[in-house]
Amino acid sequence: MSEQDWVLHVDLDQFIAAVEVARRPELRGRPVVVGGNGDPTERAVVATASYEARAFGVHSGMPLKVAVKKCPDAVFLPSDGPAYEAVSARVMDVLRELPVVVEVIGWDEAFLGARTDDPEALAALVRDRVEEETGLSCSVGIGDNKLRAKLATGFAKPAGIYRLTKHNWVEVMADRPVAALWGIGGRTSAKLAELGVRTVADLGRADPDALALRFGPAIGPHLRRLGLGAGETEVSATPWVARSRSRETTFQQDLADPADVREQVLVIARRVALDVRAEGRPALRVAVKVRFVPFFTATRSVTLPVPTDDVEAIERGALAALAKFELTRAVRLLGVRAEFGPPPDGS
Repeated sequence: MSEQDWVLHVDLDQFIAAVEVARRPELRGRPVVVGGNGDPTERAVVATASYEARAFGVHSGMPLKVAVKKCPDAVFLPSDGPAYEAVSARVMDVLRELPVVVEVIGWDEAFLGARTDDPEALAALVRDRVEEETGLSCSVGIGDNKLRAKLATGFAKPAGIYRLTKHNWVEVMADRPVAALWGIGGRTSAKLAELGVRTVADLGRADPDALALRFGPAIGPHLRRLGLGAGETEVSATPWVARSRSRETTFQQDLADPADVREQVLVIARRVALDVRAEGRPALRVAVKVRFVPFFTATRSVTLPVPTDDVEAIERGALAALAKFELTRAVRLLGVRAEFGPPPDGS
């Protein structure tokens, strides 16, 4: 093969669960569920589940109370963010020692840019080096752009390697539902279905004007490009910069009084505002997330009059966003998010 540019997507397998098992080797092979305070009787959701737990139907985002019913013999552990951050940093340092450009996109995943004539050999090197240095396993997707590399990783799991390019895109993806594409969720899938677009192939040959009319002049054409497998090819080592700061609280007892809801939004907003101030960048928008009983979640947002890190201004923004809700049902979770503009260098 001739040498050319490739994008590799590295995804650490069951990362959070794997970190916990590495700390507690006696849990190896047992179903492990991580989330909240590790108490399945409390209101919290699953952060991650080991493959053994997933076999029982446990998955990320599931309430712990549901998870324990599906897998009563699972070991439930509290989330430990600092530990995961430390292990993630070590993994990324290992990747940076290889002849690749590393673009970190999360605790457990990164894009690698490389010029090579044998991407599978490079992927195997990545996988072996990560395991040797950290004890963690990873899956590696190979693509001719970021979209295809990211999707390829799904076919590689667990601990495998898979290549997805323009040459096998139709064969592999054409008959899959549009939700299989990175960046298309349930709501967008439903809207596409209203247009008769259900598969990746349908999306690739969809009428661009119809998509633009339904989703807007920017999103519509973008969705069609996803159906064709098009995506970015540049991998950048520029450090990742947060685009927002957020906090949320799940209440063990539902909040039925709107006054209590407003009070708690102010409490959370103040914490977020202090995070914004520590970030040293002004917030442009404030969003509030409300999860009503039994489990319906909605988000509303407002643009602040001026970019600011003023605590009271962010609190007022949070209350303004909350005012867009009809608080006619009890509330089980509240969240506040402050959104920044692009960093000064425009990255």
